[in-house]
Amino acid sequence: MAQGRERDEGPHSAGGSSLSVRWVQGFPKQNVHFVNDNTICYPCGNFVIFINIETKKKTVLQCSNGIVGVVATNIPYEVVAFSDRKLKPLIYIYSFPGLTRRTKLKGNVLLDYTLLSFSYCGTYLASYSSLPEFELALWNWESNIILCKKSQPGMDVNQMSFNPMNWRQLCLSSPSTVSVWTIERSNQEHYFKARLVKLPLEDGSFFNETDVVFPQSLPKDLIYGPVLPLSAIAGLVGEEAETFRPKDDLYPLLHPTMHCWTPTSDLYIGCEEGHLLVINGDTLKVTVLNKIEEESPLDRRNFISPVTLVYQKEGVLASGIDGFVYSFIIKDGSYVIEDFLEIERPVEHMMFSPNYTMLLIQTDKGSVYIYTLGEKPILNKVLDACDGNFQAIDFITPGTEHFMTLTHSGEVCVWWLEDCACVSKIYLNTPATVLACCPSSFSAAVGTESGSVYFISVYNEETPQVMHKAFLSESSVQHVVYDQRGIFLLVGTSEGKVFVINAKSSSSFQIIGFTEVAKDIVQISTVSLLETDIVEVMVLSSLLEAGRSRLEMFTLPILLSQVSTTFTDERGRLKDALIHKYLYELEHTLSSAVFDFQSKQIYGFCSHVPYICSYLLPKEEHIDIYILKPYQKVQSRQYGPGILYLSSHGLLLLTIAKCGILCIRDVYTLETFARCRSHSHQGHGIQSMRISMDGQNILVNGRDDGTLVYLKWKRFGGHLANDILDYYQKLLIFLSSTMDKENDYLSRTPKASIDLASNSEHTKRKASTDSSQDELVLTDVKKEIPWIQQKSQEAIKKEVNLFSKKRKEIKKGIKALSKTILNMMEENDKLENIAKLDQQEFGLDLEALERLHEESQEEVAKMKKDVEMHNLAKSYLAELIKEECWNSMAVKGRALKCFHIPCVVENFPMKARTAEELKELERVLQQKKIEAECLKLRKEIVEAQSGVTLVKKHHEEDDEEEEEEDKKAEYSNLPNYLLGSLSTDFGVDTSFLSSQLELHSREEKINQIILLKDIIYKVKTAFNNEFDAAYKQKEFEIARVKERNVRIREIILDLELEEAVWQPEFEDCEKPERTLVVQDEEITANKYVKPWHKAKAELLTSRETEHWLLIQGTSTRLRALMDMMGGVLEVKKEDILRMVIPQPAFMAKPDAVWTEEERKQFKDYEKKVKELNEERDKYRKSLEAELKKLQNSIQESTQAFDEHLKRLFERRVKAEMVTNQEELKINNLAFSLLLDEELSSREKFLNNYLTRKQQEKSQTSEAVRKSREDLDVYKEHYDNLLAEDKVRVIKSLHREWIPKQKMHSDTTRVVPFGERPGSGKLNKDAFAQLMKAMDELDNISNMPEGLDPLVWNHFCMTRRAKLENEQKVKQKAAGLLEMAAFLRKRVEEDEKVQQEIERVFHELILLQDEKVRFQLNLTIQILLKQGQVELENFQLVLEYADAILINKNIVEDLNSVIRTQGQKKIASMMESKEVHKRIFQIEWEHKKMEMEREDLNQKAWDIQMLFFSRDRQKFLNEPNYEALISIQIGIMEQTIAVLDKTHKKNVENCKKLLKKLGKFSNQKDIANYNLSCNLREELVAVSERKDICNAMGSKLTCEKIAKERYENMMQQQKLTNISKQQAEQISILQTEVERLRMKTFPALVQM
Repeated sequence: MAQGRERDEGPHSAGGSSLSVRWVQGFPKQNVHFVNDNTICYPCGNFVIFINIETKKKTVLQCSNGIVGVVATNIPYEVVAFSDRKLKPLIYIYSFPGLTRRTKLKGNVLLDYTLLSFSYCGTYLASYSSLPEFELALWNWESNIILCKKSQPGMDVNQMSFNPMNWRQLCLSSPSTVSVWTIERSNQEHYFKARLVKLPLEDGSFFNETDVVFPQSLPKDLIYGPVLPLSAIAGLVGEEAETFRPKDDLYPLLHPTMHCWTPTSDLYIGCEEGHLLVINGDTLKVTVLNKIEEESPLDRRNFISPVTLVYQKEGVLASGIDGFVYSFIIKDGSYVIEDFLEIERPVEHMMFSPNYTMLLIQTDKGSVYIYTLGEKPILNKVLDACDGNFQAIDFITPGTEHFMTLTHSGEVCVWWLEDCACVSKIYLNTPATVLACCPSSFSAAVGTESGSVYFISVYNEETPQVMHKAFLSESSVQHVVYDQRGIFLLVGTSEGKVFVINAKSSSSFQIIGFTEVAKDIVQISTVSLLETDIVEVMVLSSLLEAGRSRLEMFTLPILLSQVSTTFTDERGRLKDALIHKYLYELEHTLSSAVFDFQSKQIYGFCSHVPYICSYLLPKEEHIDIYILKPYQKVQSRQYGPGILYLSSHGLLLLTIAKCGILCIRDVYTLETFARCRSHSHQGHGIQSMRISMDGQNILVNGRDDGTLVYLKWKRFGGHLANDILDYYQKLLIFLSSTMDKENDYLSRTPKASIDLASNSEHTKRKASTDSSQDELVLTDVKKEIPWIQQKSQEAIKKEVNLFSKKRKEIKKGIKALSKTILNMMEENDKLENIAKLDQQEFGLDLEALERLHEESQEEVAKMKKDVEMHNLAKSYLAELIKEECWNSMAVKGRALKCFHIPCVVENFPMKARTAEELKELERVLQQKKIEAECLKLRKEIVEAQSGVTLVKKHHEEDDEEEEEEDKKAEYSNLPNYLLGSLSTDFGVDTSFLSSQLELHSREEKINQIILLKDIIYKVKTAFNNEFDAAYKQKEFEIARVKERNVRIREIILDLELEEAVWQPEFEDCEKPERTLVVQDEEITANKYVKPWHKAKAELLTSRETEHWLLIQGTSTRLRALMDMMGGVLEVKKEDILRMVIPQPAFMAKPDAVWTEEERKQFKDYEKKVKELNEERDKYRKSLEAELKKLQNSIQESTQAFDEHLKRLFERRVKAEMVTNQEELKINNLAFSLLLDEELSSREKFLNNYLTRKQQEKSQTSEAVRKSREDLDVYKEHYDNLLAEDKVRVIKSLHREWIPKQKMHSDTTRVVPFGERPGSGKLNKDAFAQLMKAMDELDNISNMPEGLDPLVWNHFCMTRRAKLENEQKVKQKAAGLLEMAAFLRKRVEEDEKVQQEIERVFHELILLQDEKVRFQLNLTIQILLKQGQVELENFQLVLEYADAILINKNIVEDLNSVIRTQGQKKIASMMESKEVHKRIFQIEWEHKKMEMEREDLNQKAWDIQMLFFSRDRQKFLNEPNYEALISIQIGIMEQTIAVLDKTHKKNVENCKKLLKKLGKFSNQKDIANYNLSCNLREELVAVSERKDICNAMGSKLTCEKIAKERYENMMQQQKLTNISKQQAEQISILQTEVERLRMKTFPALVQM
């Protein structure tokens, strides 16, 4: 195949060996482009591939600097442009089909070009770069210069295209924006002008945007000052304020996906939301086309989101992700969708050929179709892409005709080696990993992720088939390697097992066994020499944790398949002793290693350093791990992890790496003698490579670029080539017999039915005519078992059969033991609970018990840890809350409740003032004191001066100063309604406060806020002091009540009354610190006591009991006291109520038998009883009087406290009123500061905006001046050229001889855009045809007869010069018009900028007026009492522009006069009212009597017609009517009682709820107070910062503006005078030049 400019990198050996690229296979990942009518091209890796559509022939162009970036084509000039992806990339332009480099463009881009686009006419190329420049550049690629460029940071563009009808328009679109760039040209200068398209909203509607810089519709607020734009409120003063919008004002717009131009210079835009837009190319007006719904079949696709658009006549062609191409027929603002074409895959790109006879369709997979238009449209597949990148490649033995590729999805392809034509395909329908071709037969092995190995027969390359499947294990297959003679197949899995399989198909690919190695297998290398009967295998593994590599080597005899049972155990594992397995380790990591054929050494590629090392193997045998040391070290000159390959003859060592360079080295010296860069590091280098048996063919596969490169020796000879050829012939002779046998077996083997995983994509594929594909039969009957598990099951079965008798004996013993345990469990169930054993204690599996115990312990430990962490989190949160709401408070929030009434008073929780606040307050106070002292001194100075000097002016100044001082001195004595608060009622000093009418400056407002905060703090402190005193008083009252209750309880006990003693206590709201302490009685759960603590407590209790009993037994004195005197030594007065006189013993006998002595004793007994009762009554009455006195004293003291607390509550309300008043003043001041800051921000923004506009004005003025100068110079050249043309022959001489240009009517009829206007190439072709026609006219045969040949020659030369001169005049005239248009646009821009500047000046003046008005129009706070302000109809006056403040006495006097006059008027009205009242009364009495008469008549009639109801009958007939009524009343009372009970219960619940809400409200008040404190601090900080910013800002005054305008007017007038003088001089010079020109060039007269 042809190749353009092959590049061979690297040094060559002395023999001059070198490699060349024969062909490149890859599929497009970017858009495919037309180069001409029959050729397409696309980038692939390091190459650009050209395909002839008719012949399918490929041509390759290689990029010298790595991977190809973006590609663009210019069809008129037949050139291709592409960029590389190195640092500071270049753009290369090659001509086609010669593939010679025309030029190389070098810009200032650092990383990458993302888009390239040629103009349809002219030699213009547009490029766009991504990060970090985001630069759009316009090139003249023929001249190799950048005409203009412009950066737009942060703007990613996904499509860029020139207007086919106007090269001066360029459209850039991204998923969020569409912009049209206009290229303006003035002579040789080019400029970019960008215009952004305003896209509709997502629903297709349009949003009316307001001017952010100069809004015209802002409302006017007459109370709170001017309303400013949102950018000023946000504090933005830079360029971001011009585009600032809040989040609420942002609406989602349509998202463009694709655009295309129309012949009318309009744009069609497809959107993700399914809308189709039309944009006018001149006005950028957007129109949303309406979709006309038509009745369609059920399977019609309703929603279409265009992925690509291409213009056709009367509409566009669009494609979506559904695999269909649609035709949009557009007419009158609406469109109809029709099906145009169906493709198997989603379409990503479409474009028409230059002659519009073919439509190129590119799918997402990379396939390319050509749809040929005509009467019978034809769809051809030019490029059939594989399903993904190539995962693995290999040659089909012997590697001279065919090779195979594998993709990750399981697609296996067979290709011709000569031209890379696809011979056949087969789909495995399962994810595949590796591929290897057998050297001894036409078969291949494919490893999959599921752990299977598929064996494919390629005996017939056109019909490959899967003939066997080996399911080795469930882990994925990572390596599949044949030895050099094709005896064994080694399969490495991810779990670290290497399987050995017989490679011969005649043995049905017998699985011999496996050996275990380290898990991370890196590479498997084999050595199978012709003269030996063994195969040596080396496995390289990586020990990542240790930072080492391990080599495991073992030997396989070629007769292993015949004696496999001897070499393997029952489970299929190869015995290490029989295969001579040895372990080696290296102290560093290797990314690859191979085994040498002859010298018993290993070659390794280091992972972290760019070296290739060789390691000598020990000659002596060893048992343990042997550490290998490097024997030879050679620098690889390749970066990144590399892979080593050894050719089948062992003479070439091939290395590949991440850098993408292939190096071929001599295996003995490790010197590189051939080198080729087939891939690049941007595509992560080379993934794999293969070399044929004869060493002539090399395939290199890229990792991520999807490129397969075929390399062939260009120059290769010498002894090395002869040795390779000899070995290749010997190997073919050795393998010939085996290959014949195996291939004969393959030819006779029928197709096998293999169980595969289905894939929806490939099972539905249609059969292709140029490739054979076999659909595999899916027979998923049962789940397959891997071979390694089958071997394990077979080994287990053998073990079971071997130990069957022993197993039976063990089973019997287990049954007997289980029976015994069941009996024990039954006996255990019959025992008492204390003697029972747990069920788990009967378990005989001690290991299981121990494991369960450990698991339970772990679960318990885990739960404990979770609980501890949860408790720790809660404790931390509680500590944070406590610190924020309790510990940080200098005054804790608490409440006081009355004893008898529901009244609660709360204090003000307060935090301690910080050092910064105190310092700031001290500064303000010191400043106020200094100001007061200064005023005092000034007053003294003024008084002294007034005594010495009597100048009137000085007197007036003194009077003014005295008035100011009097105002400031009197301010502290002003009444509260002028102060704006009642803070003086709390004894707070307000003398340092400034008057509300004097707060003009920012500093004064800030100081006033600080002083007002101090007043609030003092008011709260004053109230808190009163609250603390009341709190102490309540503590004293509660203590006194407790003291009196002790006596009250004694009296109640003596009187044996059942009265409850009222004991007041503090509640939780009064002592909130109690909520932070948990009492023992609050804990409901029982405390956990350890057993030894419990035993100790019981022992101590028993000892104390014994000690007490011992003391009681030995105390005879206490026992005698109890027996004789009742336990007391003296009878107290309190015991008289409990005293009882014992009756004499004879009273038990009858009275008749009493003796005289007994009767005397009885009289004494009665006398004592009577005296005792009298004493009891006296004592009881005294106790009752004392009880009543104590209760009354408690009631009086508590009621007095309640009255005091009520007054404190009123004080609390007043204090809160004062704080609210002061906070209102603070808020007003803060609002004024904020508004002042917004005004300053707006002023700064306008100043910055004015500065930018002035700079822009200077630029536009300079551009206008330069354009005028260029236009004048160009016009002078044009006039000179035109004057030269006038003196030549007659203009009409050539017109009859100019041949008419050919009209391409056929092309215009097919191509919608026709011939592009303004094409430089078209103009050159037309002029060339004109010169060719002039050559024919200049022929001597056209000379008139009799004319002198010299005259004819002179005439021909003059005519030719005339035509050439007219051509120049036309070009100059076109340039002149272009420059005039350019000048006109610059003048318009200059005038527009001037209007913007004038608008900014006007806005600044208005803003300054607003600012001054706001600073003078202060908001003051006045206290008004009820009844002092009279309002009519309750309509509040909001406009105080004409209001004034007057003394209230004037209003009161006027009101008193009005009252006096009103009272007089009322007296006269009362007199007349009495007269009218009497008249009305007589009339009313008359009417009353008439109505009474009517009522009596009505009653008589009612009595006659009276209805005798059942209730009345019941009243008359029922004998016990009152009892019946009482029963009903009882029922109603019960109902009412139940309702009262329910009501009380609801009331109690509501009270509880109110209590909870009260606590929650207190918490919220505390939180709000904290937030307000923080807000004040932030406001102070913000105010300070804004003050600094205002101090640093520039101030624009009207005088400065006027001065600048005056200077500009003077300069303009001066320039006007100079221009008039120069214009007069120029006219004189032009007249003189014309005269000299006519004198120098006389006109030719007719001969």
